Amino acid sequence: MTGDTALEDVDEIVHEPSDEFVESTNVYEFMQEYGIDGYDELIERTTTDLEGVEESGVDWFWDEIVDYLDIEFYEEYDEVRDDSDGPQFTDWYPGGELNLAHNVLDRHAAVDEERRNKVATIWESEDGDVREVTYHELHRQSNKVANALEERGIGTGDTVGLYMPMVPEVVSILYGCFKVGAIAVPIFSGFGVDAAATRIEDSECSVLFTGDGFLRRGDPVFLKSSADEAIEQAGHVEHTIVFDRLGSSDKRNEHEIPWTDDRDEWWGEAVESADDDYETKAVDSSQESMLLYSSGTTGKPKGIVHTHAGVQVQCAKELYFGFDLKPADRFFWVSDIGWMMGPWTLIGTHTFGGTVFMYEGAPDHPQPDRFWEMIDRHKLTQFGISPTAIRALRKHGDEWLEGHDLSSLRLLGSTGEPWDPESWKWFYENVGNGEAPIINISGGTEICGCFLMPMPTEPLKPCTLGGPGLGMDIDIVDRDGESIKEGNERGYLVARDSCPSMTKSLWSGDQRYLNEYWSTWEDVWDHGDWAQEDEDGFWFLHGRADDALNVAGRKVGPAEVEGALIDHDAVNQAAAIGAPDDTTGTAVVTYVILGEDYEPTDDLREELRAQVGEELGKPFRPREVLFVDEFPKTQSGKIIRRAIEATYVGENLGDMSSIENPEALEKLENPQ
Repeated sequence: MTGDTALEDVDEIVHEPSDEFVESTNVYEFMQEYGIDGYDELIERTTTDLEGVEESGVDWFWDEIVDYLDIEFYEEYDEVRDDSDGPQFTDWYPGGELNLAHNVLDRHAAVDEERRNKVATIWESEDGDVREVTYHELHRQSNKVANALEERGIGTGDTVGLYMPMVPEVVSILYGCFKVGAIAVPIFSGFGVDAAATRIEDSECSVLFTGDGFLRRGDPVFLKSSADEAIEQAGHVEHTIVFDRLGSSDKRNEHEIPWTDDRDEWWGEAVESADDDYETKAVDSSQESMLLYSSGTTGKPKGIVHTHAGVQVQCAKELYFGFDLKPADRFFWVSDIGWMMGPWTLIGTHTFGGTVFMYEGAPDHPQPDRFWEMIDRHKLTQFGISPTAIRALRKHGDEWLEGHDLSSLRLLGSTGEPWDPESWKWFYENVGNGEAPIINISGGTEICGCFLMPMPTEPLKPCTLGGPGLGMDIDIVDRDGESIKEGNERGYLVARDSCPSMTKSLWSGDQRYLNEYWSTWEDVWDHGDWAQEDEDGFWFLHGRADDALNVAGRKVGPAEVEGALIDHDAVNQAAAIGAPDDTTGTAVVTYVILGEDYEPTDDLREELRAQVGEELGKPFRPREVLFVDEFPKTQSGKIIRRAIEATYVGENLGDMSSIENPEALEKLENPQ
């Protein structure tokens, strides 16, 4: 979350977990085990070396959690970490050997019949097909992938691209890569040619998994042609393995896709024909497991390097404690495998032999109740989604929730976008029935996890992120790097220590890594977000610090302006940008989507300008309020603010291949 809201609008505690719920949680059981009395002590014990308390501190926690969560190493590590080169290059669990695939898959498939036959993934296609894959089946298929990779020369440290539709096979590809020690490179299926080519070129993957296409809003989206063009631009790819999602391998099918005989192979021929027996490799704790790219909304995308031990421990910890994962749970997070939340969900859930629900298509197809219908029918227990997607679903009206039993939901989740209090409350009250806590998290691709994460045992205010995650030494600092987190002041969100899943560097090299994250203050990770802790200890975010609009020397985050607009009853969604201004240097310009009962008028325009001025101060009153019907968004529901700004100022849009709705760009050019 890069969220916003004025603290006075969210000062009321609206969620208080019952004693019965608290005492049923995994985190409560952990606290009882170690004699921890409350949340503040929990964070202190897991992040601080306390005098006279042997069981405390970051090293104690990250050591203890390995055994507590039953994470298995082939070879025990020599120490928790070696930070002799500073926190920037901490080596976690040195001397240890493990493999993600063993912990998330092999050990579950190798035990009793009940565990082998448990469902690992439930997949539903946009057109309604449902497939269930057991751990036994996933194990066999992942072994086939591993053997297919080795047959094509892939071994430890080699990169493998996943430009795949969201089908169950992506799980076996990911785990097959882990098995052979290869580095998986997930690429968002919604990316166009340029974005995919950038990632293929940078990672230099010689094998690329892709598909003929997938369904989106009832229509086929052909992926193979984009993959071919990306390969032509990027080079490197010697083998393309194509999954047949749309039936294109059947010559009778009407779909004709491009084909290169000496490079392209169908999944059925390359993978299904491979041996289903494979001995998973033991790899070093610091062996790279995934190369996850940042979204690339500013500058060249960053290749973020993750290790086997790091993401294993972090993802498992967060799903088990933050989302209170239980054996019978069915976990659903709306994400593509190409975004961090995709691998995060799979690794975290499958560590404990749980069940992941996957959905292929659009959230409102064929009707706006698609999510509610699936939650009801599949009895899903955790549901994570972006705030922007919830705002869009809320706009369709409460009636779409009627007739759907959502009582199976125990916890809700969100990340990636700002919340406004009204939408947060709508999600909490209508989807969670006023009982399921919203675990609103913030961290990012750089740590494949969360810096901030409320525990399900704690009360919640609207839009809060709770506080630091377990084992995360997080602070809020001023420009001089001095802590101000207890002063109810806005400052910079930082990490004062490493964590196991923190990127070991960037694929492009150490210097960019150091410049991006460690150059602001000595030995402190600068995350780039504005943060604030209120007088009751609840943490909030206020957008990106580097996105601040500097109006006549005064700074405000775009998310704050958007929050002030959304506070008005007429406004459904809002986007704020900075535009050149002869007088103030930068002027605030806003785009607004109105609720269905409102029409654009000059009076409303002035009313909205005045509201922003009243909430944030006159200097931040928008120079313009422009009314539109739609914002350009990614498939995961994020508003692409840079596209809005570029359209307004007449700059080149650059790579817009991640846009889910390109027609929105035309509407931006003709606002009301």
